[in-house]
Amino acid sequence: MKAWLAALAAVIAAGCASTQSLVPGQSTAAEVQAAMGAPAQRRARPDGETWLYYPNQPFGRKVLVARLAPDGRLVALEQRLSEEYIAKLVPNHSRKEDVLDLFGPPYEALAFPRMEREAWSWHMRQYGVHPAGLHVQMSADGLVREIYLLDESPSDDRKDFR
Repeated sequence: MKAWLAALAAVIAAGCASTQSLVPGQSTAAEVQAAMGAPAQRRARPDGETWLYYPNQPFGRKVLVARLAPDGRLVALEQRLSEEYIAKLVPNHSRKEDVLDLFGPPYEALAFPRMEREAWSWHMRQYGVHPAGLHVQMSADGLVREIYLLDESPSDDRKDFR
């Protein structure tokens, strides 16, 4: 049992250490990918930066974005599922591409054909603590129409069904 716990602790520590070794301004794209693996998505930016998206969905609640300068050096490593980035979305103004730029690929995408809408979802932690679901609803013209943050805290309602 102790050996199993020690192995689990080592795996957890290795996962945490992978991003700690990355230094903005010094780490290269190759070092980022060696530490974090292949990105789920890569997006080229108009300013020459390349953004690499590392979601840990469905069981995690983060999307890390490694911003790489045109020379391939790490500019920043950002946790994008936060109030700061959600506030950048403006209903009836922001577009589907803006959502992809901010959060990368969604954990879940649902179509609502009769409404001519699509909803993308991510798991996150509201205020860095409370489990929540971010849901962004877009119309057929690609505009963000609604943004929902829904509580995903474990419910204790099950005790009522004994």
